[in-house]
Amino acid sequence: MTVSRSPLGFPRISARVRILLWLLVVMAVALGAVAVTVRSILQRDVDHRISQLLTQETGEFANFVPQGVDPDTGGRFDTADRLLRVYLQRQYADPDEELLGLTGPAGDRPDVIRQRRDLPPDTALWQDTASLTRIRASQDSFGTLERPQGELRWAKVEIGPSAGGQPGAFVVAFHPERERDVADKTFWMLLALSGVALLMTTGIGWAVAGRILAPVRLVRTTAAELTEQDLTRRIPVEGRDDIAALAETFNAMLDRLERAFAAQRVFVDDAGHELRTPITIVRGHLELMGDDPADREETVRLVTDELDRMSRIVEDLLLLAGAERPDFVRPEPVQLAELTADVFVKVRTLGEREWQLDGVADREVRLDPQRMTQAMVQLAQNAVQHTVPGQRIRIGSRADAGCVELYVADHGPGIPPEDAEVIFERFRRGTSRRGTRTSGAGLGLAIVKAIAEGHHGGVELRRTEGGGATFVLTLETDS
Repeated sequence: MTVSRSPLGFPRISARVRILLWLLVVMAVALGAVAVTVRSILQRDVDHRISQLLTQETGEFANFVPQGVDPDTGGRFDTADRLLRVYLQRQYADPDEELLGLTGPAGDRPDVIRQRRDLPPDTALWQDTASLTRIRASQDSFGTLERPQGELRWAKVEIGPSAGGQPGAFVVAFHPERERDVADKTFWMLLALSGVALLMTTGIGWAVAGRILAPVRLVRTTAAELTEQDLTRRIPVEGRDDIAALAETFNAMLDRLERAFAAQRVFVDDAGHELRTPITIVRGHLELMGDDPADREETVRLVTDELDRMSRIVEDLLLLAGAERPDFVRPEPVQLAELTADVFVKVRTLGEREWQLDGVADREVRLDPQRMTQAMVQLAQNAVQHTVPGQRIRIGSRADAGCVELYVADHGPGIPPEDAEVIFERFRRGTSRRGTRTSGAGLGLAIVKAIAEGHHGGVELRRTEGGGATFVLTLETDS
């Protein structure tokens, strides 16, 4: 087991060990509580059984006193001694029980009448004169003696003196040590079995915790092995529990990281690729610039134009990079008819074309009006670049069940089918140009696509009836 250290220098205990420790603590407490409870129940049962036995024995003797018949005379017993001897001859005591008869005045050393029993001499009550004297002198019918030989539970029934005889007492004594030892042995056996159960639980818990936490360790291992150059590793998802959900969440996070790093690499590559040419042009003209004022003016004009183009490229790249942010679009309720009319008014100044407001959808939708206006203006600018003065460009919107469309249609030369798949990519203008006035960096349609996807929609190219190209922004709606 590898124990790492926290930033403060303390050993870091793994989740597997913590789970196992908590499991063992809970089980140890539970098993200990069960063992203690069982011992308490057994001890209580011993006390209850002894109490019942003492009550039963004394009750039987109390019933025998008025009803007993002397087998020798056929009449009532005339002395306590004879009564006790006959009764004890007829009784059978339990292994830990003593049935005794005591005769003589209370307070004096009593005479003992006992059964022939093989009890250990050091524990037998009949040989403990001090204890017998205390029992005989006690005013209670039941009691407990704490002796060096062990605890003793007793009960007695007093017998009044007969004519010319001495008083007596019937004593039942019970030695509970053996019964309590059985309860204690059961308790220790339960503790031993609990220890074995804890050992088995340790092994099983270690294996089960390892199996359950295996995906977590895989997450940690994968995270440690991830680098900026390799974000392709994923965690296999098995089952439908919380661990599987964690793996799915981690994989989703890796997907987002991979897309973010990919976008970053694309941004850097695109920026480096597109900015290299204007930088080279600027440097070349500055190096060749002479002292002639006209030459200097022309060089400054060319350099300024290239710097402006570089600025536009950087702004467009930053806009595309920002498309990955969740706040790239900020939807709000917008009247589609009003938005379409506003776009039409704005784009009419882009060029001398036959601008036409083709159709207007009277519907309220949730979208970002600024971003959508930016996309429509970009499509209109693209149409102007690929048409000639006087050609018609149509702006419109329409609504169908579950979606709305905003479109820009021109009647220019159109787009070849082989170019339709690549024109929405960054810095791609197609294999053949539609016109001759394309001065952009090939980012306009990529920006339009990013805006459409930010609205959970898309942009597509369709053929214009009669010739030309129609770009359609499709947005899904709730109704």
